[in-house]
Amino acid sequence: MQRFMKGNSSAKWWNRTPCSSTSHASLIIRTAVFLCLAFSGMISHAWMNQEGVPGGIVAIPLKEKSDTRPQAQFQDHPIAVVRQDNKWIAVVGLPLSLKPGTYHIISQQTSYPFNVHSKDYPEQHIKLKTRKHIDLSPEDLRRHKGEKILANAAFRHFEAQLEPDLSFIQPVQGPFTSAFGLKRFYNGAPRNPHSGLDIAAKTGEPVIAPSAGKVVLTGEFFFNGNVVYLDHGQGVVTMYCHLDEISVEEGQWLEKGQLLGKVGATGRVTGAHLHWSVSLNDSRVDPLLLLSALDKK
Repeated sequence: MQRFMKGNSSAKWWNRTPCSSTSHASLIIRTAVFLCLAFSGMISHAWMNQEGVPGGIVAIPLKEKSDTRPQAQFQDHPIAVVRQDNKWIAVVGLPLSLKPGTYHIISQQTSYPFNVHSKDYPEQHIKLKTRKHIDLSPEDLRRHKGEKILANAAFRHFEAQLEPDLSFIQPVQGPFTSAFGLKRFYNGAPRNPHSGLDIAAKTGEPVIAPSAGKVVLTGEFFFNGNVVYLDHGQGVVTMYCHLDEISVEEGQWLEKGQLLGKVGATGRVTGAHLHWSVSLNDSRVDPLLLLSALDKK
């Protein structure tokens, strides 16, 4: 597999340091608005109601009082458990394929139920000029299968000792185009739902780490083009596709905001943009759910 190389501070979910040019009054207002949104928004709401949708996140307070991080599972996958206000919180990513119903997480032999409701994602129809990325040759199919094994291993990695900073910043500036969960059709043929978020940007625009993490995989993939995978800990893994240039190497530690590559149009694309995926417990979830309220455009 070809590799592209160019030669922690822990943070609460809601913490983000505004730029130094922000005035004191503006800082107070922005902080107040952000805290209000954070505690009345999706994550806090999920804690109280223990409900979610496919592609969403559920966060459940655990009963354990120990200083030792408890272990929790959902559908035989380990899930993130993070500390907040001296409480342990289980954070569960819900796969897009999940059916409505009542589900449970298990921690220390205690079962915690939560409900999942249906969500109807919109459709997107994409016209490709070439069928190379639709009708794969035997050689391309073998290549794709090999790359998928590497990608699956990266998404399933679980760094138990590393607590993720779940207050993400936007990895590249630009408008959101293809939303998460879109039911996609290429030249009329149905494909898997869009498991990430597309952000429009020009070739060469910098792509930064939205949260601190370790580079666990890089490469040039058939569909995803030049790609980088970051492991943020506790089963939180992010992916950055179609890069024009990769600026990191496997094993490298990145701080939040550090350059990882540049926007491009490699792999299966119709133009330059960043495809950004966020995975919790090997379930792709909507990246917008982890973007801080002040960073959403």
